[in-house]
Amino acid sequence: MHGAADAQCSRLVDALPDQVVGEDRRAVTPAGSSAAAWGDPPIVLRCGVDRPAALRRTSECAVLDDVGWLLTQHGRAVALDDHVEGPLTFTTVGRSVYIEISVPADYQPPADALLAIAAAVSSTTDDIHPCR
Repeated sequence: MHGAADAQCSRLVDALPDQVVGEDRRAVTPAGSSAAAWGDPPIVLRCGVDRPAALRRTSECAVLDDVGWLLTQHGRAVALDDHVEGPLTFTTVGRSVYIEISVPADYQPPADALLAIAAAVSSTTDDIHPCR
């Protein structure tokens, strides 16, 4: 990351809530990284990640509180109406910086974690290409 992405990620990490799905925020290593975590097992957010390999023009995009997300499991795109078990990874779609949140299977429904951070994502990053 560099420049604008660093600044956006720093603002995002500062704007994130102290709790996500009832789980308290916990320390991440190294301190000052563009990451945050909540709970045990941890829900992990990383800002400034690479574009997901599974993201295609035809990928399904879920919009929750005006933020678009690609849903993947083990690197493969998953449709929203698929029945999936296990950990899921959500990556922002169309934002000025890619943000990834990994949600362990312990947290159901996993989209609740996205709803908890959507306001912080919207207020700290730009919506370049909204989901359709």
